[in-house]
Amino acid sequence: MTAYLRLNIDGVEPETGAPAADRLVSGTPSFRTWNLDEADGGLYAGIWEASPGKWKIVYDEWEYFHILSGYSVVTAENGEAFHLRAGDRMILRPGFKGTWEVIETTRKDYVIRL
Repeated sequence: MTAYLRLNIDGVEPETGAPAADRLVSGTPSFRTWNLDEADGGLYAGIWEASPGKWKIVYDEWEYFHILSGYSVVTAENGEAFHLRAGDRMILRPGFKGTWEVIETTRKDYVIRL
């Protein structure tokens, strides 16, 4: 194993999914996830993509992400909305609750720590 990893999804088959039915607010969003690295202790890194729709989110983990393309709105349960476009970065900490709405198919890279 090398001491570095480039986030390159060429030739990597993504996992597919969708929000749980009890979290779906609107639309029919689908996910593609390229989990490219895992480390002991619950650390994950990769690329995630979602098609338009809206669902409830509840974070038990810590996540840093960088929007690569698309347009999404993350709204905290207190109503504060974060409009996210290519180039935007954010950290969501354990305990964050709200919604994620994909307006235009969104792709992000991420690092998650459980």
